[in-house]
Amino acid sequence: MSWARDCTKRRFVLQVKLTLTAAIPSIAASYLYYQHTRHLHNYDTSKGPASRMTAQRIYDTVADDFSRVNDLIIQRLSSDVPLVEKIAQYIIESGGKRLRPLLVLLSSRAAGYNKDEHLKLAAVIEFLHTATLLHDDVVDTSDMRRGRSTANAKWGNAPSVLVGDFLYARAFEMMVELQSLPIMNVLSHATAVIAQGEVMQLMNIKNPDLSEDQYMAVIHNKTAMLFEAAAHSGALLASADDAQEQALKNYGKHLGLAFQLVDDVLDYRGDAEAMGKNVGDDLAEGKTTLPLIHAMENSNEEDRQLIRQAIRKGGLDDLSRILKLVEASGALEYTMERARAEAAKASDTLNALAASPHKEALELLTQVAVARVS
Repeated sequence: MSWARDCTKRRFVLQVKLTLTAAIPSIAASYLYYQHTRHLHNYDTSKGPASRMTAQRIYDTVADDFSRVNDLIIQRLSSDVPLVEKIAQYIIESGGKRLRPLLVLLSSRAAGYNKDEHLKLAAVIEFLHTATLLHDDVVDTSDMRRGRSTANAKWGNAPSVLVGDFLYARAFEMMVELQSLPIMNVLSHATAVIAQGEVMQLMNIKNPDLSEDQYMAVIHNKTAMLFEAAAHSGALLASADDAQEQALKNYGKHLGLAFQLVDDVLDYRGDAEAMGKNVGDDLAEGKTTLPLIHAMENSNEEDRQLIRQAIRKGGLDDLSRILKLVEASGALEYTMERARAEAAKASDTLNALAASPHKEALELLTQVAVARVS
């Protein structure tokens, strides 16, 4: 009898394990969906009820697709090397808005796509983005991202770089499965441009002479390029006509610029908890962003030299004085004006698309982009 009970117990435990194993991807995907909607809510620092409803409406438009993308991401993170899988899962599940894969889902659907390959394309975009984050944190010697330790802080630089390479390779593996040369052209070009943007930023660390035009080129390459590629590739997947393809490509570019410019403002006026970074992080790293460029151009010589010295030195010793100068010069409002202009351009491109819930969600996303500063 004892032997029989033991066998029954083992069969029960095995059945539980099998049931949980089958359920884990969907459970994880549901958790990740919650995390992404929460992060987009938090990314609007006004945190008003209307804003939260707007963010929820955007994600709800493609809720089923989004959940399936998360399932696919979890599946394709698998590796025979445990550390690779551990680090990749850590960075993928560390939160964030999943904006770039969201753009793939919305743009492809808005252009009339009705099959399932957009799920794989969205996962490709997320893997490319995550690979850049792993490499960025090593280059920037960052130890915190989104309020928790970076992968390089936990496991070291070498494993982080190599897992970033793994994610790039997995992204291109999945890209080949799509069997679309135009999409491969767009994404391979985007990857090269993003890498060049990283080098451009690195070359200009602690450089107070960076011009506004030069800075806009940096953020286009480093940040907006993947937004552009996400929306553009979604249009290509849907076999959109030339006008729609160009419209969605431009939409992604302008939306990406708007998000980055608002991020620049939030570095001097943000909510550290919501952003997952501290006020003044860019200054501490010696990054010359648009608020500092405008402040230098619109301050007296003494204040201009103080800003230049703070950029060259890095760190936060002069943060309180720099914050006052940035506010007094109107630099934050100027940067927000530039962000609103980019968001308006993104919105205008949508005139090329037929009315649909997905087009409406793309429109709402331009509003969320600039509503993050209260």
